[in-house]
Amino acid sequence: MPSLKDLKTRIASVKSTRKITKAMQMVAAAKLRRAQEAAEASRPYTERFNAVMAGLASGSAGSAAAPKLLSGTGSDQTHLLVVMTAERGLCGGFNGNIAKLARTHAQKLLAQGKTVKIVTVGKKGRDVIKRDLGAHFVEHVDLSAVKRVSYNNAQSIAKDILAKFDGGEFDIATIFFARFENVVTQYPTALQVIPAKFEAVEGSEASLYDYEPSEDAILADLLPRGVATQIFAALLENAASEQGARMSAMDNATRNAGDMIDKLTIEFNRSRQAKITNELIEIISGAEAL
Repeated sequence: MPSLKDLKTRIASVKSTRKITKAMQMVAAAKLRRAQEAAEASRPYTERFNAVMAGLASGSAGSAAAPKLLSGTGSDQTHLLVVMTAERGLCGGFNGNIAKLARTHAQKLLAQGKTVKIVTVGKKGRDVIKRDLGAHFVEHVDLSAVKRVSYNNAQSIAKDILAKFDGGEFDIATIFFARFENVVTQYPTALQVIPAKFEAVEGSEASLYDYEPSEDAILADLLPRGVATQIFAALLENAASEQGARMSAMDNATRNAGDMIDKLTIEFNRSRQAKITNELIEIISGAEAL
């Protein structure tokens, strides 16, 4: 049984930890509001952009002049996986869930005899999957100095991916991130960005207009922007998901610390009471012996 001094020291330690987790929870809550607003504000533009692109892509489908970003290279041998996670931990299963989805996808491709190349955005995802797939890493994007992600960050990543595609380094590119639902729920998501895939939208406004120049020429100009837009939306969703997961994790940690303090306090009081009772017994026994 631990001594009273040990119990008192442990209670003080857990109380200090609870103060830290409570502070981190409050900071995450403040950051979550801004991140959630940014993610939700980007969704209407992204959805409208994808709807227009879906209409243009359907009109250009099968065309010999279709842009390479839409038609692809004609092969699916080499895959580029862009794994987006956080630069920091203490956010529950956020990083692990994204890395697990990417690792499962990579292992499935490798089992099929495909070539896999991995680009990581955020060091936590890199740390998780490097043990199994470290040989397939080709690049790492460090955003640790970025306090708030911007379109320029997404554009920089997109330019690098497009340069690799133009250089024939891969055939298919897929990004992995967490789509924000609420504080408790974030969905690990895999989204193919090259060749571009757009869901057909019934009654899309794109079918109501004739475009000048042709659909192929417009797509050639918009598709690179589309890659950057999808990456930017994924970064915003990730930022909101990270803060939501951290807020939830720190709330749970604070509650657990409180429960542990209660249990240790009860144990401390019982030990102290037992010690006092033993001392009283010794005093009474000594008095009776006289």
